[in-house]
Amino acid sequence: MYSHFQKHRYGNYTDSRNITFLDMKQGDVTGDGIMDKVYLVGRKHDETNIFADHITLIIQDGASNQISTIHLQNNTGYNAKLFLGDFSKDNIFDILVSIDSGGSGGYGIFYIYSFRHNIPRKLFDFEKYNADYIFKVNYEDYYTVSVGSLSLDLLFTLDISYKGDDYLSQLYNENGKLKQPVQGQVLSASALYPIVANQKSTGYDLLVFQRIIGISNSDTLGYVENLLTWNGTQFISTRLTTAIQGTKLISLY
Repeated sequence: MYSHFQKHRYGNYTDSRNITFLDMKQGDVTGDGIMDKVYLVGRKHDETNIFADHITLIIQDGASNQISTIHLQNNTGYNAKLFLGDFSKDNIFDILVSIDSGGSGGYGIFYIYSFRHNIPRKLFDFEKYNADYIFKVNYEDYYTVSVGSLSLDLLFTLDISYKGDDYLSQLYNENGKLKQPVQGQVLSASALYPIVANQKSTGYDLLVFQRIIGISNSDTLGYVENLLTWNGTQFISTRLTTAIQGTKLISLY
């Protein structure tokens, strides 16, 4: 298979010695009932490194052995991997590409493609998702933080009283009032998981996580958890919640 790929050009480089197979999955992605092969290839400067650039999606049709190439707009990162599953509910596998961007933000790069009838169609783009799900995070009086979205008409309130005196005294007076306005942030999507939310369905939904931070990037207040379902034309949110990390249970007695 490697010698077969050596005859093809990927992106802006042709030296096959730079090409590394990052992941491979098999499944019927064209809808003809015949197993196809799906590859992620990329250029590694060190074979032992988990970082790659020029990451490219390649589909080999199981019936004709024809090679099709999809160039990713964001094609640089770590731990690039594939998942095949039916997200569009047409009983044909779709292709999920996941790449870690690296850095302290912990952002992810995610694409989902349909390749039905050998025609590539992008079903999910992480950049569009991040643009659609934007939140404002404001510290409020009495040790709470509001997480709101005007466009989604949603408001969540987080209790941060567990943070302790050292943390809270920086922000609040003794009467629980804020010393001055303080804002946090909901970061871009950091994780995306295929899940079976409906046991009666043979397809997958998506669970997307966004981290809620407070006064610094290391100050995690919780997570936005968004369950997305394909409605025939696009992914829509069917359940959006916030979650906070648990603290140690301290007995009052």
